[in-house]
Amino acid sequence: MGQPTPSRGLYIATFGCQMNVYDSDRMAGLLAPLGFELVDDPEHAELILINTCSVRRSAEHKVYSYLGQLKELKGRRGRLLIGLGGCLAQQEGQRLLDQVPHLDLVFGTGVIHRLPELIAEAAAGRRRALTELDGPAAAAPLPIPPRPGIKAHLTVMRGCDNFCAYCVVPHTRGREHSRPADEVAAEAAALCAAGVREITLLGQNVNSYADPGGGDFADLLARLADTPGLWRLRFVTSHPKDLSDRLVEAMASQERVMEQIHLPAQSGSDRVLKAMNRRYSRRQYLDKVSRLRRRVEGLALGGDIIVGFPGETPQDFQATMSLLETVRYDYLFSFKYSDRPFTRAAKMNGKLSEDIKARRLAELQARQREISLETHRGLVGRVLEVLVEGPAKHGQGLVAGRSRCGRMVNFTGGPDLIGRVVRVRITEGRVNSLVGRLNQEEVQRHDTNDR
Repeated sequence: MGQPTPSRGLYIATFGCQMNVYDSDRMAGLLAPLGFELVDDPEHAELILINTCSVRRSAEHKVYSYLGQLKELKGRRGRLLIGLGGCLAQQEGQRLLDQVPHLDLVFGTGVIHRLPELIAEAAAGRRRALTELDGPAAAAPLPIPPRPGIKAHLTVMRGCDNFCAYCVVPHTRGREHSRPADEVAAEAAALCAAGVREITLLGQNVNSYADPGGGDFADLLARLADTPGLWRLRFVTSHPKDLSDRLVEAMASQERVMEQIHLPAQSGSDRVLKAMNRRYSRRQYLDKVSRLRRRVEGLALGGDIIVGFPGETPQDFQATMSLLETVRYDYLFSFKYSDRPFTRAAKMNGKLSEDIKARRLAELQARQREISLETHRGLVGRVLEVLVEGPAKHGQGLVAGRSRCGRMVNFTGGPDLIGRVVRVRITEGRVNSLVGRLNQEEVQRHDTNDR
């Protein structure tokens, strides 16, 4: 028998979306056979990988700041390798190597499967940037993490064909490629066999998924809902124009599909929506929201809003505020517009000052906090099913988990509850979470066959 490969420290810093979290997990799985083992401190690593986001300028700034912090570490430990991947790598490519001397390799979003090759070259002193996009190799499945935990992400499609005026994703992730349903189902089964109980399906526009062998996203949900060992199935992110009646019915009829959807509006103004190239109107968006709430009992609805898009008038912004009042999102991600490379909006006239954008964002976020608090206080006294994920971030003797519709619930409990679905009576509603009380007799014990 051959000798085991000695352990080599691997530290991965992940910025950005859930798809980057998924990709980082696969990087770890891909490099494990080479002897790399994840460590919690970059000081103990032989290889540091930075998985980046470039959707907003602020995300880029965080990456460059972190990269700058690693310069001193690299100076002290010359054999340390530093690699940068993800959307910023795809966007900048060779320029990153030219500008950052302590960076050893750059890999785009479509070449993660070639990391071993790039690392070997970097170890031999050959710095390289590789940023190919699209094609079968870019969509090839990667190993799942050896210990994925209770919850896991699963990418079902990559890229985007929408070309919204503000968005860099089609340029950094490429055009849409859906994975075959058989491949997705096999990965879901492997995750559940490893102990995963909740899977979140990922895609830049997940509800435009189209199985190369036939079938749409509603078909995929129905198939995955039958995965042995799976208790909960979620998905992000959905484009409103592709939200079909079949998908709404799948959410309403599949007990393992959770009552939660992320449906970004981006603006409440028809004029701005048209300039953004969103391809739906305010009325069409509200009609879809209404249909979802009629058919999916207990639905939690999330969204995205961009304030300060080029040319946004005070009237346009008030239309967005009125959309907020009409929809009453359960949670909302909101941002100031920022120019992104390659996008049409970057070349538009009518850019707003940072001061105006900041004031509008503050007003929007303040009102959303009020709405979230009102909604959560309205849940006091209700009993919710919670999948316990681990210790609460704050508070001794507390555990935390999410309800079916994705709300975070904190309550008193021990580590023996982790990985179980329990019933929790809500006693307090806060802006971003709920507080509850567990009755021990309400604990529901689950095995891989009971749901």
